[in-house]
Amino acid sequence: MISIYCIALAAITFAVYLPAIFHPFVNYDDYDYVTQNPHVQSGLTAETIGWALTSTEASNWHPLTWLSHALDCQFFGLNPHGHHLTSVLLHTGNAVLLFLILQWATGAPGMSAIVAALFALHPFNVESVAWVAERKNVLSTFFFFLTLAAYGRYARRPSLGRYLLVALAFAMGLASKPMLVTLPFVLLLLDYWPLARIQSWTEPQHNPQASWPRLLTEKMPLLCLSVASSVVTMIAQRDSVSQFVTLRMRIENAIYAYSCYVMKIFWPLHLAVIYPHPLDKLSKLAIAASALFLIAVSLLVWRWRKEFPYTIVGWLWFVGTLVPVIGVVQVGDQGMADRYMYIPAVGIFVALVWSFMEWAKSQAWVSDSVRSLGLKVATSFVLLALGLLTIHQIHYWRDPMDLWAHALQITEDNFVAEDHLAGFLVLQGRIDEANRLFESAARAAPLDPISHTGLATAAQDRGDLQEAIRNYNIALNAKNQGILAMTYANLGVVYRQLGDYSAAHQNSEQALSHDHETVEIMIQESLEALQSAPEASGYVRLGFLLEGVGRMDYAKSAFEKALQLNPNFTAAQKALQEIPQAR
Repeated sequence: MISIYCIALAAITFAVYLPAIFHPFVNYDDYDYVTQNPHVQSGLTAETIGWALTSTEASNWHPLTWLSHALDCQFFGLNPHGHHLTSVLLHTGNAVLLFLILQWATGAPGMSAIVAALFALHPFNVESVAWVAERKNVLSTFFFFLTLAAYGRYARRPSLGRYLLVALAFAMGLASKPMLVTLPFVLLLLDYWPLARIQSWTEPQHNPQASWPRLLTEKMPLLCLSVASSVVTMIAQRDSVSQFVTLRMRIENAIYAYSCYVMKIFWPLHLAVIYPHPLDKLSKLAIAASALFLIAVSLLVWRWRKEFPYTIVGWLWFVGTLVPVIGVVQVGDQGMADRYMYIPAVGIFVALVWSFMEWAKSQAWVSDSVRSLGLKVATSFVLLALGLLTIHQIHYWRDPMDLWAHALQITEDNFVAEDHLAGFLVLQGRIDEANRLFESAARAAPLDPISHTGLATAAQDRGDLQEAIRNYNIALNAKNQGILAMTYANLGVVYRQLGDYSAAHQNSEQALSHDHETVEIMIQESLEALQSAPEASGYVRLGFLLEGVGRMDYAKSAFEKALQLNPNFTAAQKALQEIPQAR
């Protein structure tokens, strides 16, 4: 029976997510993680392994995530289908692992299968699976579940070897995504239910019991790993922590987000790739209502802790595993994110399924056959509905245009979505539409570096160089080293166009000092774009970029190419004449 459950769960999960395998990369972090990352594209080389172990790119230390992407590049190159296949297989494996862990710990394969199916099919998890850059979520959860499995084995018969296996699995999870830092507390919850390890708190079952101080001490080495991961993460994210969201805003949003996450579990509609932070727009009534809801549920599960231990374990699992990403420390522009519920939702699913099944069993007036049929029909209906919603949500990831347009449709003041949709439109040559989106994003977020970079580029294209400088200077508010490098490089080009060689040189030097690789990528992308669509003015700007990194011979060739395309192009003629001065 267990094998049948596993096969059915794997087949259904894979079938539902099959369309995601044929989707492209998206213009949202996929370039940082894969498509513009030369280290990852090199495959599993000694150099890549060394880089992965020391890199804090993308504001995280997650070497196993980098190596998983490198392994995909080794096998599939930049074919997105292979990268998506890996994520879908990991999600499928996670669903099966969750089922096996629950049924082993509880002896209830039917309820365990329902929880695993809810996890597999809930639309909340589409973002984690269909987005290549979110590999860290499905990979870290794989090690999260392996840690739970190893811990269950350790709890049955404690030994040093089994404990070291728990620590190893946990360390690998942290090396995939630091969100797992609360896992030692999850193990304490499992000690209460279903493992029943806490002496005098629970009735002994299959596992030897110990006092709660002893069990807490047992987790100390794992907590040390959590502390170490937290320190490394704070260092990695030091340039990504928002300074524009006050502590009050962060706390208010955290309270509100908790209740929103619960609501979306029950009503998973209007899901978006990015939900902008509400800043100070949340009403006092909404915050108070959310706080009262959280307090009421917490008091209720505390009252039920002995009769229904799975309710308090499920609730605290949800609340606790969300703590690292609830936004008290604000990293990024989001107010909440679907991907953050990949692990926390499991706690809610466990509490709901066990509570509902226990309630159904208590209805003595219903015959066993009728109850069984009713539960099967209700379960099938819920899972079918979730599966259809998931398929629909996967559909939005088939194209960046659909993804960002959908986000703009269901959210307000979403400057992140406007920026990324505008960037996609620029690649399509729809410049006027893109500029309108950049203007809207700049109004919604006056210090947003992306929209101001887009506006600066548009001003540069039409020859309004002072307006370009104004917008590029606003973009210098960015903390991201790559964005800063790109902005300084562009300022270097603008000042070179103005004939201010000193300012051009200073800005080019700043670009190289912030992120040399970004400047190289800019040059390579400009060259590729010009090869597919040659343009005289584009070759002149490429020449200025090359001047900035000291490649004067290549700059000269770029200017000469511009003159081949347009022999009367004054800017190219002047640039050639001024090369000695630009040295």
